[in-house]
Parts: sequence; structure tokens; C-alpha cells
Amino acid sequence: MKQLTLPIAMARAPTLAGFDAGPNEPALAHLKLWAGSPTRSPVPTYLWGPPASGKTHLLKAVQEALREQGAATGWLDASVPEPPAFDERWAVVLMDDVHLYTAVQQHAAFSWFVSAQALQRGVLAAGLLPPADLRLREDLRTRLGWGHVFQLQVLSEPERRAVLRRAADARGVFLSDEVMDFMLTRFSRDLGSLMQLLEQLDAYALQTQRAITIPLIKSMLENE
Repeated sequence: MKQLTLPIAMARAPTLAGFDAGPNEPALAHLKLWAGSPTRSPVPTYLWGPPASGKTHLLKAVQEALREQGAATGWLDASVPEPPAFDERWAVVLMDDVHLYTAVQQHAAFSWFVSAQALQRGVLAAGLLPPADLRLREDLRTRLGWGHVFQLQVLSEPERRAVLRRAADARGVFLSDEVMDFMLTRFSRDLGSLMQLLEQLDAYALQTQRAITIPLIKSMLENE
């Protein structure tokens, strides 16, 4: 059966508290301590792992935590074709999907990294591969690897089920095993997408005054 995907915009900003770590608890604990410290260490942190392991969630969660503290951040990912110059108001530089960077983006990332280190600002980056395997310019690749490095893993299916169950319970929503099976086999299986789907299902169920069932999910899709 072909998987369905939903272009659902996230209604809430990712948070560190909302990250279900599973085997990634060491990385989460490190980032909570780092983001919450008034004397944030300038030693860089690099996260790597497969798609859907939580890299972007953690970077955006750190960005949100710093925003709540009133701190400005610089953000760079592969969708930014012409990165701006480093801004001295940035408390932290966040660089996502570094393995996809073009030559122009690599140049900007290196410049940001050097400027951040000179001003004792933090650097948090993420990519698909460990630093040694990144096909980037050597000066950027080596800098990404000299600080804290954490490998992230995708949650297992039982772990994803448990997270969905807890999230549904917190909303006062009942998800039958049949509905859970349908969600995990017919939709994108990464946890972020599943949580967004649950949020949309909850809203649609409230709107239609119906319980969440497979027919309700199909009806929601037909009415999008």
C-alpha cells in the first residue's frame, strides 16, 4: 500500500520538553543543560543520524528555548541559497542538514563558525553523517567534529506507539489499536509527522463531533 503524506504545518514550535528521547537521552540531556545555562559553553555540538531521528526537532527546540530567553540566533539549512553574513547579535549559530550544503553555504557556514568561536558564541549543527564522513570542505568538516558529537537513532515502532498513546491520552483522545495500525502503515512513519497527524485528527474530530476512527481519517483526507 502506498504511504500517504500530509503537508501539515506544525501548530506549535518544537520544544526540548516535548522531545521523546528514547535512546537519544544523552543528546537531549546535553542540550537541555547547554541551552538552559546562563554561561553557555562555546564548545560546538554536532548531532548526526538518519532521517526522522529528531535532528531538526532538537535544533528548532533549542532555537525556541533561546528565543524565550530573549536571545537571537542564526539559522542555516540547505533551503537558504544565499546565507547572510554573521550577525554579532546572535548568541548561537544553528546549522541543519550540513551534508546538503552547496559550496556557497559551506563558505557561509565556515564564516559563521569562525565568527561565533571568536566571540565565544555557541554552535549547534546537524547532519546525516558523522563528521569524518561529511563531504564538505576540510576546514568546516574538522570544526564540526572537534566538540561534542552525538549519534541519534530513530525510535522503534513500539516506542513510537507509546509516544502516540501518551500524546493521545494527554489530549483526552482514544486511539484504538486498529487506528494506530492504520496511522503507522498508511502515513509517513517519522514521529514528527505522526504527531502532526494526531493534532489534525483531534481538531477534525472535534469539528465533526465524531470519534477518531479509520472512516474519520479517510473523510478528513477527502475534505482536504
